[in-house]
Amino acid sequence: MSDYKDLVNITIDGQKIQTSGGLSILDVCRSNEIDIPTLCYDERLNPDGACRLCIVEIKGVENLLPSCTTKVSDGMDIKTRSEAVLNARKDILELLWANHPNDCLVCEKSGECDLENYCYQYDIEPQSYYSFDDKKSLEINDSNKFYNNNQSKCILCGKCVRVCNELQKSDAINFIERGNKVHVGYPLDGTYESSVCVSCGNCVSACPVGALMPKSREKFRNWETLKVRTTCSYCGVGCQMDLVVKDNRVVRVDPISGTPNDGLLCVKGKFAYNFINHEDRLKTPLIKKDGVFKEATWDEAYSLIVDRIDRIKDEFGSDSLGGLSSAKCTNEENYLMQKFVRAGLGTNNIDHCARLCHASTVTGLANTLGSGAMTNSISEVKDNDVAFIIGSNTTETHPVIGSMILQAKENGAKIIVADPREIELAKKADIYLPIQPGSNVALINAMCHVILCENLHDLSYIRERTEGFEEVVSIIKDYTPETAALVCGVDADDIRKAARIYASGNKAAIYYAMGITQHSNGTNNVKSLANLAMMCGNIGIEGGGINPLRGQNNVQGACDMGALPNNFPGYQKVFDDEINRKFEAAWGVELSKEVGLTVTTLLSSALSGRLKMLYIMGENPVVSDPDTKHVIKSLESLDFLVVQDIFLTETAEYADVVLPAVSFAEKDGTFTNTERRVQRIRKAVKRPGDAKADWEILSELLSRLGIDADYGSPSDIMDEINMLTPIYGGIKYHRIDEVGIQWPCPTTTHTGTKYLHKDRMSRGKGLFTAIYHRSPVETPDKDYPIILTTGRSLYHFHTRTMSKMTDAINEIAGENYLEISPATAESLDIVDGDLIKVISRRGTAKAIARVVDEIKNGVVFMTFHYSNGANVLTSSAALDEESSIPELKITAVRVEHV
Repeated sequence: MSDYKDLVNITIDGQKIQTSGGLSILDVCRSNEIDIPTLCYDERLNPDGACRLCIVEIKGVENLLPSCTTKVSDGMDIKTRSEAVLNARKDILELLWANHPNDCLVCEKSGECDLENYCYQYDIEPQSYYSFDDKKSLEINDSNKFYNNNQSKCILCGKCVRVCNELQKSDAINFIERGNKVHVGYPLDGTYESSVCVSCGNCVSACPVGALMPKSREKFRNWETLKVRTTCSYCGVGCQMDLVVKDNRVVRVDPISGTPNDGLLCVKGKFAYNFINHEDRLKTPLIKKDGVFKEATWDEAYSLIVDRIDRIKDEFGSDSLGGLSSAKCTNEENYLMQKFVRAGLGTNNIDHCARLCHASTVTGLANTLGSGAMTNSISEVKDNDVAFIIGSNTTETHPVIGSMILQAKENGAKIIVADPREIELAKKADIYLPIQPGSNVALINAMCHVILCENLHDLSYIRERTEGFEEVVSIIKDYTPETAALVCGVDADDIRKAARIYASGNKAAIYYAMGITQHSNGTNNVKSLANLAMMCGNIGIEGGGINPLRGQNNVQGACDMGALPNNFPGYQKVFDDEINRKFEAAWGVELSKEVGLTVTTLLSSALSGRLKMLYIMGENPVVSDPDTKHVIKSLESLDFLVVQDIFLTETAEYADVVLPAVSFAEKDGTFTNTERRVQRIRKAVKRPGDAKADWEILSELLSRLGIDADYGSPSDIMDEINMLTPIYGGIKYHRIDEVGIQWPCPTTTHTGTKYLHKDRMSRGKGLFTAIYHRSPVETPDKDYPIILTTGRSLYHFHTRTMSKMTDAINEIAGENYLEISPATAESLDIVDGDLIKVISRRGTAKAIARVVDEIKNGVVFMTFHYSNGANVLTSSAALDEESSIPELKITAVRVEHV
């Protein structure tokens, strides 16, 4: 509510109401539970009154006015259901219905169609007049892989166009032609293939009628379905959505308006759910006998696993065993996995895929700020006045956040992008810096140099809230824009402009991902960004901060839960005597204080014979980890390998025992998204066959190993997490039932933390760190003259275990590809579409050439999603000294014809 001076007194249907003068009549009616029908209105969009169904009568005003675009004023007397209003609404509905197919009996939207429901509510009879034959003759446009466009059913409300343009910021669809022929479609030739559409499906979700409908394998009526609220299982945004279920099958996904995704989804979240129902799901335990998998009972599988654990531990010691946890599993399951390894196996050899993506974030930000997490919230993105995106292809890897950055741009924010590829955000940036891979420190130091020399830094903030600044000053004085430009391959003046823009922001935020972290100096890259943010006073403010974007749905939670070799849950150190004793008392067993092995060293230790057994939950290192040949040799060197997953993955093929787990749709629990928000997932369908939830499997194994694990449900596990993990102390299921809570949340009266370091850094004072630029481990030479950099695709997730189960996804992105610049392609006599091979010191990968203008000469790009993709080429030896993250972003290669 605004200040009292802004309040106005109005009357609605005889009811006296005091409200803010800045609100629309519709806003006031909805807040006072006064029903007004709408077809074109969406609270996320600028109202335009297109459908006019929300009209009201205002005393003293001759014409009826749309309530969505009319602001209240003092003394206004409004009638929402007068005879004139009701008759006008009926006329509008009759005209819409007359120009609409009378096919409700067979329309898939029936039961959820707003036009159908309003016609029923207002007693509208089918009419035979006022028909637009041109509109009704429009053919269904089915060129999109994921949905149909039936313009004969369109009511021209414009919601789909406005959602695409105002929220998604794709501008992929619009009104085409005029008069009676006007309709919604793709510009140019009207087909999906010629458009910039990314198939997010947000237009489909917004459509109030059956004009835009998902292509579905299932035939169902809406009243036959059940909706179950849950959290998306793909990227780290944590989008809230409803799984729509019929006959124990997920038949549709609907986005939820609210925190954090504001009713938006991406193509995977909206359409790539077929893995849940897929016939290839694992349904029973498998034990390999004479090189062939045979079905087994759970008791047989458990007995074999426990027997091998005991035998290996007795012969080689606890540190010959290890486990890999999963960023795709719940918090409760990651908690139990690290408990299983620490208490059950007796070692701290526990890690997960964060080692390959954000280990340098956890290390770098923990050292400089005291917390290795995203400092601010997704809801703050739209309020940024400056967004500096470096090493993050946000619109593809975190699409909803990417759209919000573009919304901020529309609201006046300045955008800076530093990336070797001219990504979508770069095309719309105020400054684009096409940096050479591996030159991040040089660029950031040069920006700090400009800020310092031009007195743009926040000296009082630096004095009060930080330490070590003098050491940084002594370093950055040598990093002039001209010096950095030579290293980075960018214009020196553009570095100056970027520095000035960033320093000028009152709410300047940094967003980064694996383009910063996946380097042999990844931790130093992160520390350099912390230097830049602290220099301008941008840590501990709303709308600012330094924001690592987590790649997988629960990579933040897996770290929080202690699936790391040096940390118990809540980043409590395994070598801290007091902390160690706390967990020993809780679990009733003596625990190791020795820091365990990381993902990278676990595999090397298997190859050397030090590690004898590995238990992998929900990870696929044969595809996700660097140097595929090395990974396979390491797995083959193990005495015993257990893989727990939902499909028989490339990694599971090498297992001695495979345990069938359930997907996120078949269990309860929580995920923690990239903004530290703990959110619910809920069971929507029954498990396939004899598959079990990961938490159930781990509980049963712990019990067989003599460890107390009497959990009746995931909420029981969360209670134990609350007791042992201070940052999760107040996070209870009943508190996060509607909206999640951001940690730290130490007590049940605490409301969570929207942004970190508000009054002081978690470590006390922020630590500036003097960082020098250092060349990558591999640099081009005569044998391998090209730099390969890697990343993700919009259409696939991680190792494609889930996303490849959707046919439409594979039609768009079914093959491995290599992006190469026209000049580089021409020098190699390569044309677009050629089958080529990419060769590194470790292997050869085949791919289809995509000749694009968006990448620098001498640099090529490949995703890591495919089993024959980038990680056949990357190195497992080039590691960051502090965090052990591999240098996945830079590999020396040569490119040849097949």
